Amino acid sequence: MARPARRVNWAWLGVAPFLIFTLFFLFLPSLSLFMGSFQDNQGQFTLANVAGLFTPSILSAYWITIRISLFTAVVGGLFGFFLAYSATLTGLPRWVTAGMATFSGVASNFAGVPLAFAFIATLGRLGLVTVLLKNLLGFNLYDHGFNLYSFWGLSVTYLYFQFPLMVLIITPALEGLRREWREAAENLGATGWQYWRFVGLPVLMPSLLGAMILLFGNAFGAYATALSLTGGLINLVTILIGSQIKGDVLHNPGLGYALALGMVVVMAVSMAIYYVLRRRSERWLRL
Repeated sequence: MARPARRVNWAWLGVAPFLIFTLFFLFLPSLSLFMGSFQDNQGQFTLANVAGLFTPSILSAYWITIRISLFTAVVGGLFGFFLAYSATLTGLPRWVTAGMATFSGVASNFAGVPLAFAFIATLGRLGLVTVLLKNLLGFNLYDHGFNLYSFWGLSVTYLYFQFPLMVLIITPALEGLRREWREAAENLGATGWQYWRFVGLPVLMPSLLGAMILLFGNAFGAYATALSLTGGLINLVTILIGSQIKGDVLHNPGLGYALALGMVVVMAVSMAIYYVLRRRSERWLRL
């Protein structure tokens, strides 16, 4: 008996662009970073680049970058969560929810040189808000310790695109909370606080933590905004990588590759944690 001919699965053509894009813009660059991290300027194998990651200046750069990323992830995550909650579950008009979603989609992608210029024009020493506060209220931000070109100033700038991203990420999870769960809790005599304490927050916690991990990675890899705003005054890993790869004074591509490889490791760990938490969240929401 003749065996039936195998049918060609044309569905793979649909994902072919994604696979090609992933190959050329993820796997091959990562492989190049890995190989460059263990090569000197003559292409010979060396461990000096990886060992250089443990020098005090580079460890300080990683620590400052992690601090900014962690601060903006937590603050932006909490602020974005409350905004998404107010727009999704409090019965606000639909146009408010639609407007917030539109703003979040635009603001979460507004970064780099335009964002740095916007904050300089707003909160710089001669910025609009700074001048208005000084002329109308006699309050000078910079005389009271604020500095846009410092750790806290850069953190405030990062928050502009962090909390809208949180709104976009957490809104589907909030919409997945079923009304029946709250009704069942209220029928059993639970208060609003008890519902959130024992039902709502446990269900949302994987999504909240996962979203904050994504925010951490988003801030950890930011480069153009920090460079345009501070001009390299803050010792961030991304700025240090640029100085090592294309700088005239600190030109050491191998060390730059090693720095980038360290960032890839941190980002990979963050994404792995996010994936695990996201799977837990989806399992809860399917119940």
